[in-house]
Amino acid sequence: MKEADESGVEKGERIAKVMARAGLCSRREAERWITNGRVVVNGAIIESAALNVTSSDIVVVDGEPLRAAEPARLWRYHKPPGLITSHNDPEGRSTVFDTLPPHLPRVISVGRLDINSEGLLLLTNDGELARRMELPATGWLRRYRVRAHGRLSQSQMDSLRKGVTIEGVSYGAIDVTVERTQGTNVWLMAALREGKNREVRRALEHFNLTVNRLIRVSYGPFQLGELGRSDVEEVPRRVLLDQFGGSRKGHARAKPEKKSNAHRRRKT
Repeated sequence: MKEADESGVEKGERIAKVMARAGLCSRREAERWITNGRVVVNGAIIESAALNVTSSDIVVVDGEPLRAAEPARLWRYHKPPGLITSHNDPEGRSTVFDTLPPHLPRVISVGRLDINSEGLLLLTNDGELARRMELPATGWLRRYRVRAHGRLSQSQMDSLRKGVTIEGVSYGAIDVTVERTQGTNVWLMAALREGKNREVRRALEHFNLTVNRLIRVSYGPFQLGELGRSDVEEVPRRVLLDQFGGSRKGHARAKPEKKSNAHRRRKT
């Protein structure tokens, strides 16, 4: 919050962005918190996220002073099935964040995996970094191993690679290849750059396949690898800086993924 303009006056940043960088939540969630009256600036409850704050402003969230932003950190987590990727679930189901080791700081997820899905889930203490990593413009490839009941023809795989529209919702290209068949099931590898809610499941159901297991094996340059189920491992700082670079404020910024690199990864 200390960047200044040419006259030396501190410009400040949008309050939601500052909250996200402090690791409290995503920018979108911060906007909802503000609307719900959970944020106080200089002693007054604010009602709009259209506010810039500087280092001289006193920001309080849920009665606690907003802590200073820490350098961005990132963790690989092997999500097991049966957990909700949410900090709170109205139905009282177990969440990813209920099961994380107590030594981790408050973190948020980069995207989501639904309750029945498993595999690589990236966690970060920096909401702004999470937002950048999720943007389609970043061009990061997500790869999934999928077990489904049924069969997929070559023409159907070609249709998925072009993108499909299901019940009025347009889904981007999904590159699907068959790994092997197992009785009435088939193992597929699916790769996509756009991650709408339950996209792989809905796209395959459109062609009468029933997904009974879905495992995310990579997200951009980060791999699930041999990480054990429910295990968490921090991405080394040097790797984080290499993949994202850094700003003057010490926060990592996602670099767009080159499609040629993604193509090479699909062959491994």
